Amino acid sequence: MEPAGEAGQQFRKLAGEYLDHLASRHPDRATELGDHRFDDRLADHRAAALDDERRELDGFAARLAAIDQARLDPELRVDAAMLANGVQRRIFEITELREHTWNPLLANPGQALYLLLARDYAPLGERLNSLAGRLAAIPGALAAARESLRQMPKVHLETAIAQFGGTIGLATEEANAALRRATDGTGASPAVAAAVAAVERVRPAALDALAEHKDWLSARLAGDDHAGRGGFADPRIGADLFARKLALTLSASADAGAVLARAEADLERVTEEITAAAGRLGGTPREVLGRLGAAVPDEATILAFCAQALEAQTAFVRAHDLVTLYDDPVEIIDMPEIDRGVAVAYCDPPGPLEPVPGATFIAVSPTPKDWTPQRVASFYREYNRHMVHNLMVHEAMPGHYLQLQHSRRFSGATRLRAALWSGSFVEGWAVYAEELMAAHEYPGEGDPRAVRMQQLKMQLRMIINAILDARVHAHGMTEAEAMALMTGPGFQEDGEAAGKWRRAQLTSAQLSTYYVGYTEVADLASDLRERGMSQRAAHDAMLGHGSPPVGLLRDLV
Repeated sequence: MEPAGEAGQQFRKLAGEYLDHLASRHPDRATELGDHRFDDRLADHRAAALDDERRELDGFAARLAAIDQARLDPELRVDAAMLANGVQRRIFEITELREHTWNPLLANPGQALYLLLARDYAPLGERLNSLAGRLAAIPGALAAARESLRQMPKVHLETAIAQFGGTIGLATEEANAALRRATDGTGASPAVAAAVAAVERVRPAALDALAEHKDWLSARLAGDDHAGRGGFADPRIGADLFARKLALTLSASADAGAVLARAEADLERVTEEITAAAGRLGGTPREVLGRLGAAVPDEATILAFCAQALEAQTAFVRAHDLVTLYDDPVEIIDMPEIDRGVAVAYCDPPGPLEPVPGATFIAVSPTPKDWTPQRVASFYREYNRHMVHNLMVHEAMPGHYLQLQHSRRFSGATRLRAALWSGSFVEGWAVYAEELMAAHEYPGEGDPRAVRMQQLKMQLRMIINAILDARVHAHGMTEAEAMALMTGPGFQEDGEAAGKWRRAQLTSAQLSTYYVGYTEVADLASDLRERGMSQRAAHDAMLGHGSPPVGLLRDLV
């Protein structure tokens, strides 16, 4: 056998076995990706299971190291690098970060349940059987979580309590709606009736377990430390863990200090740009953004407004020949209540491994029903009509929706690229898309200068996100310092800034993906244009290899 072919065969076999491992160890993630073999299971976070997972990961790392990767073709070398990074990241999570011991959000089964109900990827009876399996696993999973969880950060406890309340609502109201759909009409088939009965049989114990766990978390928040594990943990993971996690999240040998330094320099540069742009509109940035913020969306018609924006953006991209367009189905939908209050829209694509993909959802939200009028007004000043145009560029055209259409069309020798897609590339492309449309004077409501102001404000937000990420977790930034940065140089509304402060504590390394991804995508696009490629050819080349990290994408284009 020819050696290069042997290396390729070895790697493809390894890749397939790793994906089987990933799906079986992380069933909720498999469901999200579109692999439905384990839809009736929840992940096992017990110490023994994590020890077993670690040994399996060590085995994958050793087998990968034994393959002569120089003999792999370029696409497989990218897959091999992504697999190596994925293995090392999960080992880091288990052995160093150890979130299962301090982050109560990881134990919430809500997303695992929601994924079974949100899309019609299989007949309802099949999905209800899977729902019954996951509901049956909840009492044991939550009992195991209580054994593992020690000191927890206060902000994580507060958020987990609220989210567990949402999961109880999901397991009650959304499950009831699914059961009604299953039994409506002329009567359910015997198989569907059996699935309905299975859900009804296990759901009471699951709801009791969810309520018990929520009460346990509330007692921990209140300081009722009968378990002898009192006090709150610091939500900051510290400089060493942050630097390691950032490098693994970005799939690169990223220098956390260098990322922070570039972000702070870019903050000054973009501040100068938005000041100049505001001057052309006759004011300071705060004055101009204040005027633009008065054009607020109408809650009753915001879905129609977003649909019109998507139509206009699609026509604009086609007219300016920015990138190849596809016509995969897309639906503008009401955002689920449990997701409202963070942003006015988000992109929810079908899983990249779905054999028959459905529509991409652009979920659009009115404000939560329990918000005060003042908070609603602040939210819509932030997400005014001009900003929604820019947001739809990011989420839809030519941002996430279009990029993921291209990504789905990549057909590699393994499915690793789809399962281990790079968040920094996906987010970086969407931020780059905002800049691209503004540079071509996309008019939005009729004045491209207004869109440009919002795009620059979003650039400031993106840069500040990276600064917050590093300074909160590695340099001890206080809430007052963070709020001053966001509401001052960032021109953010108080409500938006307060939400971001919570997010900076709840997550680590994720807020940096937008900024680092954008800088890498923009640099690569510039390099390709300097080589003489047309704008459309450069963009198609960048989007034509799935969603790998930009550093690896450079080897392919």
